[in-house]
Amino acid sequence: MERMSVRPREDWRRRVESQGMSYHTIEGNLYWDESACYRFTEREIDALDDATTELQRLSLAAVQEVVRRDLFDRLRIPREFVPLVTRSWEASEPSLYGRFDLVYDGAGPPKLLEYNADTPTALLEASVIQWFWVKDVFPRADQFNSIHEKLIEFWQRRPDLRSGPVYFACVEENAEDLGNVEYLVDTAVQGGLDARFIFVEEIGWDRSGCRLVDLENSPIPALFKLYPWEWMVREEFGPNLLVSCPRMLEPAWKMILSNKGILPLLWELFPGHPFLLPASFEREGVTGDFVRKPLLSREGGNVTICAGGETIENPGTYGEEGWIYQAYAPLPRFDGNHAVIGSWVIGGKTAGIGIREDTGPITTNASRFVPHFFEEG
Repeated sequence: MERMSVRPREDWRRRVESQGMSYHTIEGNLYWDESACYRFTEREIDALDDATTELQRLSLAAVQEVVRRDLFDRLRIPREFVPLVTRSWEASEPSLYGRFDLVYDGAGPPKLLEYNADTPTALLEASVIQWFWVKDVFPRADQFNSIHEKLIEFWQRRPDLRSGPVYFACVEENAEDLGNVEYLVDTAVQGGLDARFIFVEEIGWDRSGCRLVDLENSPIPALFKLYPWEWMVREEFGPNLLVSCPRMLEPAWKMILSNKGILPLLWELFPGHPFLLPASFEREGVTGDFVRKPLLSREGGNVTICAGGETIENPGTYGEEGWIYQAYAPLPRFDGNHAVIGSWVIGGKTAGIGIREDTGPITTNASRFVPHFFEEG
């Protein structure tokens, strides 16, 4: 694994915009950065593939334990929503996607930092944008990336979604979320579905019919929402889902895995596993340098690193719901940049990686996306 400086394509802005990425620059700073890339060996890609497959297996086993042993209170999941989560799991409702964030330097085994299991972004850039980049810049190289094909396959394997339209939603005024959702709409159409876009703010509740509806008061039988479950269940309309819930993507059982409380539970279930870091609900449960994370934070919000006698804290609005503590595993540094690997799972199968980097040790929404490739042999 090495970081390489490369010359950006002369018309890269036009290219990525034509592929659906309008958010390549955020507040004047590059988000999509093709002035560098990461080169992997085939052995390193195999290691990431194997680790992701195993972490997915462990995660599903952890969900089963939460349901079986009624551990929902440890995750601060509201008690009134436990039956919904349990029914969702016992019905084997399929999951579309998820992204494991890993620390990996090409030497030791990949280690799980967290699982973005409900509303992961950076999908379009991982699937499409970096694929066209590698075909232009390193046409003889390969890339760990079958995301697009697996998304279409997922929709094709869902005959239950063909009986009516599937709505895809995100909040207004967020170009990144919109780009990701519009891309998913496109894959669903290619997979043979009647896919329709709607903003979260446009979704209504029909009291007489006890159902979610669109702006024309038509029922919403199936919904993908780039909107966290933990927000939904705590808002005024959340209890409506207990009355009538459409087919949801992600399913309600993803409330368990999108919660950082899954990290100490994984460590309790599989202590010493080579792909896990020690983690605990209590500060005393982790020795040495550590990271404190809110149970429900996003984009690095309120994450605190205590390492080497120094404390680095990222601001945010999270933490009231509780905290977990995880052993500190420093991200590898390349040319002053800290790199984290996001490894994608589509329909339960490993699908490829995307890389984010930052000059600071905490990955945030402003951290750059940098493409990758690997060479066989």
